[in-house]
Amino acid sequence: MNGADLLSSGPLVLVNREHPISGETNSEDLVSLRGGVRLNARAAVMLEQLFKAVHGEGALVPVSGYRSLDEQKAIWDDALLEHGQTFTETYVAPPGCSEHQTGLAVDLGENRPDIDFLCPEFPDTGICRLFRLRCADYGFILRYPRGKEAVTGIGWEPWHFRYVGWPHAKIMTDRDMTLEEYTDWLRGFPEEGSHLWYQSAGRAFELCHVPAARLPGLEERFPAGLPLQCSGNNVDGAVVTIWRDAG
Repeated sequence: MNGADLLSSGPLVLVNREHPISGETNSEDLVSLRGGVRLNARAAVMLEQLFKAVHGEGALVPVSGYRSLDEQKAIWDDALLEHGQTFTETYVAPPGCSEHQTGLAVDLGENRPDIDFLCPEFPDTGICRLFRLRCADYGFILRYPRGKEAVTGIGWEPWHFRYVGWPHAKIMTDRDMTLEEYTDWLRGFPEEGSHLWYQSAGRAFELCHVPAARLPGLEERFPAGLPLQCSGNNVDGAVVTIWRDAG
């Protein structure tokens, strides 16, 4: 994968009004969930495991997952007509700026006959609360939390979850960070400087930020034989995560 492709791919890509998505998501990377909702294959596996862990099958339903550019445009236009500009700009990302287009985001709701497509019910009680408490263990974050509206540019959405993978979801949750804040924070751990070390669940993780100019030949510069993940941030580089044995 070349540097330009890596910059805009992976579970840590930041997509918002300032950083639009680059191109369309490969349909081969998507799988169908119940109700026809599609999601990134890895995210779908972890979501199903999370449902089982909290006994949420049947009680919680995926309302919306992957959206194409045309689908996002239709949702934006319909919201403008039905709800007006203020509501739409608060709860709907403009076409090209929605992380639903990555296939890594999913809206969930309580299983009820009158589910609201844009704002499904997901209260901070019962199975919904348990899901929210456990989601980081499976690589998901609550993407648009209350009190972070000025950072994310989107209103509080208790139903919207984003797959960022492990250990990132745990780190972000532990530090009460949005993806925007996490992206900025990781720049403080450059490839050629001090790396971030994190330990959890009996494993140790080494993380660093690599600027876009140094993405070519990236994997050749890291130890061979160790599990390694490279994810672009869709801003200015990529994050390298190395799985190591806890000492």
